[in-house]
Amino acid sequence: MARYQNIFTQVQLVHAPEMGMPLPARDEPRIALTGASYWMGKFGQAQIGPIYLGWLGLASLLFGFFAIEIIGLNMAASVNWDPVEFVRQFFWLTLNPPGPEHGFSPFVPLKEGGWWILAGFFLTLSILLWWARGYRRARALGMGTHVSWAFAAAIWLFLVLGFIRPFFMGSWAEAVPFGIFSHLEWTNNFSLQYGNLFYNPFHALSIVFLYGSALLFAMHGATILAVGRYGGERELEQITDRGTASERAALFWRWTMGFNATMESIHRWAWWFAVLCPLTGGIGILLTGTVVDNWYLWAIEHGYAPEY
Repeated sequence: MARYQNIFTQVQLVHAPEMGMPLPARDEPRIALTGASYWMGKFGQAQIGPIYLGWLGLASLLFGFFAIEIIGLNMAASVNWDPVEFVRQFFWLTLNPPGPEHGFSPFVPLKEGGWWILAGFFLTLSILLWWARGYRRARALGMGTHVSWAFAAAIWLFLVLGFIRPFFMGSWAEAVPFGIFSHLEWTNNFSLQYGNLFYNPFHALSIVFLYGSALLFAMHGATILAVGRYGGERELEQITDRGTASERAALFWRWTMGFNATMESIHRWAWWFAVLCPLTGGIGILLTGTVVDNWYLWAIEHGYAPEY
């Protein structure tokens, strides 16, 4: 029998499903559909369900379905509805925004980019409804709304790429296409057109927070697993009544990192690092072409890059 449970010695318990705390009287009931998955239990909680969607969740999924259908059907039409070619060319298929001749007009012929505008509208509506759903669920359960505001940071970057920057540039053509390789090509061309995005300081900050948040989350998860034998995974208990797990984890961080992170503060560090990644990235994208036309020349002028 293992003395303690961690990622290597995890034991899955089989019991009656946990249905959660009661919801407010005005809320729709949960869908009492539950089950257990052995393989899901290998990564996290084995229980699946109960499900709660509510009207906001249903509306979000419906509008998201509309967006995916528009994108998918346009991609299928581009290969003459051939399922074999659809699968073979899937990574190259795309739904492009309107051309520069249409400016930022909302009235664009469907075959000339109107489908892209329509798909973007439904996708944006779906995402915003899902944000509202998450916010209201957190409030109904008496939780903080930290998840919603972290999601809002990602929505900010999404809106900058597809709406806010094209609005200031006066052209839908500046937006990102719907497609896998076409999206990557847009990123590459965007960097080349504006003098190498690597010289954009907000891009640099975004990468710092991207790598930093990955490192912080990995270190935190590893530290908690390392003190699992002392009950370190019961973090709320350790926050309110510090025990040997917290003491050892803090000592380890001081010895290896040179500063202390508590059971509570590490989550704030990680939250801010993750949230600042899309926030700074969105600022950098928004400034490109609207304020700065060439980031390499800007970097030379401000002593940010050497002049070769």
